[in-house]
Formats: sequence, C-alpha cells, structure tokens
Amino acid sequence: MESGVSGQMWLYIWLALFVLAGLVGGIVSGFFKARKIQNRKFDWAIFRHEMFFATLSLTLTTFVIGSLTALLTQIGWIAFKTGPAPLWVVALEYVGYFLFFDTCFYWAHRAMHVEPWYRWIHKTHHKSTMPHPMTSLSMHPFESVIEGTFVPLFVTLFTIHEATMALVVPTAVAMGLYVHSGHEFLPRWWNRRWLTKWFIPATFHDQHHHYFTGNYGGYTTIWDYVCGTVCNNYERDFDRHHERITEGRAGRSVAEPATET
Repeated sequence: MESGVSGQMWLYIWLALFVLAGLVGGIVSGFFKARKIQNRKFDWAIFRHEMFFATLSLTLTTFVIGSLTALLTQIGWIAFKTGPAPLWVVALEYVGYFLFFDTCFYWAHRAMHVEPWYRWIHKTHHKSTMPHPMTSLSMHPFESVIEGTFVPLFVTLFTIHEATMALVVPTAVAMGLYVHSGHEFLPRWWNRRWLTKWFIPATFHDQHHHYFTGNYGGYTTIWDYVCGTVCNNYERDFDRHHERITEGRAGRSVAEPATET
C-alpha cells in the first residue's frame, strides 16, 4: 500500500513539474500571448469576486464532499480494487468515468441555466465573461457541491481500481483549468476531424462564458451535438482565432465584449 501511495505521489510531482516547465517556457516564448482567445483588459473587480467565491466554495465543498466520501467509504459503499490491473481495464474504467462525468456535467449545467436556478446560483460563475484558471473555482457553493458529487457518485456506482482513481482527480482538475484557461492550444484542424471534434477545446467553453448560452459540455461536445446546443459561431470563432495565430497577431478578440441579458 505504501508503495502505491508513493508511486501516485511521484506521478503528481512529475505532472506538476511538467506543467510548471510548460508555463515558464510558454510565457518566455510568447506562446500564451499569441493564443489568447479574448484580448480584453483584465478586470480586477471580477478577479476579486472570483477569489472570494473560489475560496468560499473550495472550503465548503472540501468539507462536504470529504465528509460524504468518508461516510460512504466507512459503510462500504465506496471501495477500490487493489493490486495490479491490466492496462486495458484501467483504460476502460477511465473512459467510463470520462463519459459519466461529462453526462452529469452537461445536464446539471444545462439545468443551471433555467430560471430561477441561473439567477440564484449559476450567475455567480458567469460573472466571469473572460475566463482564466481562477474562473474554474469561482462558483456558488451549492453549484460547487453539486459538481463535487459526480466523482463520489461514480465510485459508489462502480468499483474501480486504485490506478484508475489516481487518474480521475488530476483529470478533473486539469480539465477545469484548461477549459477556463482563456487560451487555445489545440490545432486548427481539431474541430474538423471526426475523432477529435468530440473533445472540447478551450474556445468551446470560452464561448459559453461569452454568449451565456450553449456549449454546456464539460469534457466532450457529444451531448451538445446530440441536443443541438453547440453555439452557432463556434467553428467561425475557432477558425478566426487560428487565423490570428497564423498571421502572428493576437490583437483582436474573436467577438465583441460580452453583455449579459
């Protein structure tokens, strides 16, 4: 058991170092500036709002979800398979989690856009019209708790291996940070190829914050395409952004400043 924990810790350390090296290199080379989706001025008032709700939501959600997970583990509803697992089994469990989370997120997210839930709860998250990493944590505590239940629910319904669980949490954190990064790192052909078009680029969720509707998926575009909720300007904005990258200019936003209605 100790070696398993140690191995998992080393995985997290290497991932952290990899991300840190990428951030430093990207900033130095100007890589991030060229890929900025919106080029509007940074709003410190909104940032303070995000800091407050991120701290509040993270604190309360950690307590509530931590307590819930501990209780479910204690009564035997949550348990993990130990020991070595075939790679294909881990991959299958991981894909299952990926699709499960995306399904829960899409329908919960879409429900949050129905009044009065939007006005009472989700509007807190939409205060941020130009997303950046802090935005991923800035939400109403109730919404944060709802989203936080998806992983415990998955491992309650399905018994997965510890190796799979070691991938689940980093994925949840990384995807939240990426889709709110405000920068597009994926290539221009991403939303044109059949295999890759189902995985959301940052532009996809950035549009959701910009237009306040559509593009509800968290990990994939599957439910948005199935339900017809993909923003009409998605492919146009994605292409325009990459045209600016190609031309070496990042001076103009892909759309007019957002105005909430």
